Amino acid sequence: MARLILLDRDGVINLDSPEFVKTPQEWQAIPGSLEAIAQLKNSGRRVAVCSNQSGVARGIVSLDMLKAIENKMLSELQSYGAELDLVLYCTHHPDEQCGCRKPAPGMLENAMSMLAIDTADTCFVGDSLRDIQAAEAAGCQPVLVKTGNGMLTIRQLGERGSPDTTRVFADLAEFARAEAADSA
Repeated sequence: MARLILLDRDGVINLDSPEFVKTPQEWQAIPGSLEAIAQLKNSGRRVAVCSNQSGVARGIVSLDMLKAIENKMLSELQSYGAELDLVLYCTHHPDEQCGCRKPAPGMLENAMSMLAIDTADTCFVGDSLRDIQAAEAAGCQPVLVKTGNGMLTIRQLGERGSPDTTRVFADLAEFARAEAADSA
């Protein structure tokens, strides 16, 4: 069975912003991230994005603009000869307490169901504690990158005081190299 790599977007694939990524012009890939996705795809992995985008519910980003940002990401990824298998967003406000907003597992569970891949064959790569919590709640392998909020998250994980099975990498490129080595 194929392995599924679920990715957070902001802070993992592209540079994050405390004011939200609001336009395609503001969306800037982290160096090496698009090549990393292409490497994952070329090594036979399925790759999907699962990203909280509450800027929509907050009125900061329209659905049309979110789609335009996604189109820029997909277009730039195509220049490396790769495409994503699925892109899912939670556009709810954090106060809505929905089941799809990370750290809830709903969005990850939906992706695994839609792509018909078991939790044992899935990992979720994120940069924040809520990403790690969502992966754990969904039953898939949590992976943390040090880009975006990753360094803060490492400190938060240390403060949890519980055993942690999270794999940690410098960035998405380092993770992709490790995945490629595992399949060789």
